[in-house]
Amino acid sequence: MAAPRNLVAESERLMRDVERAEDSPTSKKPVGSKLERTFPLSRWEFAIALGVFFVFAIGLFFIYRTMPAAEYGQFKLPRSISDLRILKEHLGAYASINPTKFIIGYCSTYIFMQTFMIPGTIFMSLLAGALFGVIKGIFLVVFNSTAGASSCFFLSKLIGRPIVYWLWPGKLKLFQAEIAKRRDKLLNYMLFLRITPTLPNLFINLASPIVDVPYHVFFLATVIGLIPAAYVTVRAGLALGDLHSVKDLYDFKTLSVLFLIGFISILPTILKKKRIYE
Repeated sequence: MAAPRNLVAESERLMRDVERAEDSPTSKKPVGSKLERTFPLSRWEFAIALGVFFVFAIGLFFIYRTMPAAEYGQFKLPRSISDLRILKEHLGAYASINPTKFIIGYCSTYIFMQTFMIPGTIFMSLLAGALFGVIKGIFLVVFNSTAGASSCFFLSKLIGRPIVYWLWPGKLKLFQAEIAKRRDKLLNYMLFLRITPTLPNLFINLASPIVDVPYHVFFLATVIGLIPAAYVTVRAGLALGDLHSVKDLYDFKTLSVLFLIGFISILPTILKKKRIYE
């Protein structure tokens, strides 16, 4: 069991280093400074981001217009488990009667939220389990998460560099160093990050193109690495009545299992380093 403990210790060390880097005087922006007040995007970058947002939003609007007025009139993005229960009651019958239309609307909403970093996709994942069951729910969550993460990846590749440097200068520097050290086994490392909560998925989506993670590695790590977390949330969505908070999803046992799976994903890297030193 020494290897899993070492892995957890290394993950904790990385998170502490990130926190120290972000709290250091060199990474902080002075309060009231010109840098803090300056918006990170140029005018044309902001125009591109706004244009992409409106294209997505208009498409989403027309998809909602295909639903009966009584249905989309009740729709709102859930912000709590109680909101999610109400939404499930409103949309449950429509989803069973019009599954194709509902799935198109559900997928479009999920991808829109993931692309533009709108909080609440965890509730959409729970809703997939509540309405579609385990197998179909996992497929929908992984598909939408991958599509949304890919959209966010390419949007960040286009205009995200100043935003990432502005929001997470210390964390980005550490992430870039870790990626540079693991170029030969990059897929294994990205899988580890996707499976475990070492770094937020939002940061991974935005920072990966900035530190030159190839898209095929990003894509494979996302598709495979999100399956365990998708299983946890979809299974929890089957029993919304027993769920009181999103925090209940990730107890110590669940986190331990995720870190164990993450350890397995980087085991080839560990074994390779051991052979080199021998």
